[in-house]
Order: sequence, then structure tokens, then C-alpha cells
Amino acid sequence: MNKKEWEEFLDPYVQTVGELKIKLRGVRKQYQKRNIYPPIEFVTGRVKRLDSIQKKAKRRGYKPSQIVEMEDIAGIRIMVQFVENIYDVLEILHRRQDFEIIEERDYINNQKESGYRSYHVIIKYPIDIIDGHQEVLAEIQIRTLAMNFWATIEHSLNYKYEGEIPTDIRDRLSRTAEIAYALDREMSNIREEIQEAQLLFDGERPLPDGLIDND
Repeated sequence: MNKKEWEEFLDPYVQTVGELKIKLRGVRKQYQKRNIYPPIEFVTGRVKRLDSIQKKAKRRGYKPSQIVEMEDIAGIRIMVQFVENIYDVLEILHRRQDFEIIEERDYINNQKESGYRSYHVIIKYPIDIIDGHQEVLAEIQIRTLAMNFWATIEHSLNYKYEGEIPTDIRDRLSRTAEIAYALDREMSNIREEIQEAQLLFDGERPLPDGLIDND
């Protein structure tokens, strides 16, 4: 595909990410307006870069016609404060009727060998374009702030070392993954105190936006 064809191919994914970000941020605002602790801390999203799509397609042996089967071209990330909130958000997603959940991957209770933790939900999202109706695959990642900090560092190191992180650094990453999860567990122990304090102190926190790419 040439540049124009790639742009046209990615346009539905751009629309999907934009709509999902607005809808999920709206969920958070609804909680705040009712003075209820929101399980969503903030929402970000991105469309995978063209070079990342091409590298992943080559790595997996996809033909050009199979690229639409790639589940994470459109990516949404929902950040939460506590591990318990991951399952609160998951319940919210299950109740929604504007998309279909087609797969779930629990990397919280079944962490990856590297130490990576997150909860992935693959959805089929319907959009309307000038050519008619289309369904787009998208990946929603739900994770705590501590999990996200660790995953962002690992992603950067994977990019630097092209997936071959030196053993000593990988060992340290594995240890820090456990430290991050220990932090999450400790925060869960005082969750009620934290939530009560936040509702009293800060009823309307800003929602940061950004572009995140993660193979």
C-alpha cells in the first residue's frame, strides 16, 4: 500500500480510538458528578504506528489482507489506582452494549514471564463511515499506575535492545515487577482511606491525554 492507501486504511482505527476515549472518559465524569469514587483514573489511546504494524505483520507472517486481523492497531489504555478497580472497570465494559467483547487475557493473575501485568480486553467496535458500516478490532488494556510505569520502561528497553534485553537488566526488571505489584497490594490495604480522602480533597481531577504505543 502507498501512503494514501495506508491513511485510508487507518482512518477507521483513528475514529474508533477517538470515540472510545470520549465514551470512557465520560464514564469517569458520571461517577464524579454523583460524588462517587471513579474506578477509572484516566484514559489514553493511540493508533499503532505504521512501522510497528509492518514489523509485527512481518514477524507473524501476515499477508497484507490479514492485517485487519491484528487486534491492537487501535489501542485504549485505562489506568486505575488499585488492582480492585481493574475488575470494576471490567464489569463496566461487560455492561456496555456499544461494542462486543470477543476475548479477554488476564495477565494480572497470569503474569507474563517478564513480569508484565495488565488485563487485556479485545473488542469488536462498530463505526459508520461514508462507505457504510464497519467493525474494527481494538484492544483495551486495564492496569494500575504502578503496572503502567513498569510496562512503559520495559517497552522502552525492548525497543532499545530490539527485543533482546541483556540478562542482567531483564533480571532486574523481573524483580522490580514484583516490587511494583507489592506496592499495589499495600495500596489496596489502605484503599478505603485513600478513596475517602480523595473524594473530600479533589472532586474534579484533570484527565491527561497522550499517545502510547505498545507492541
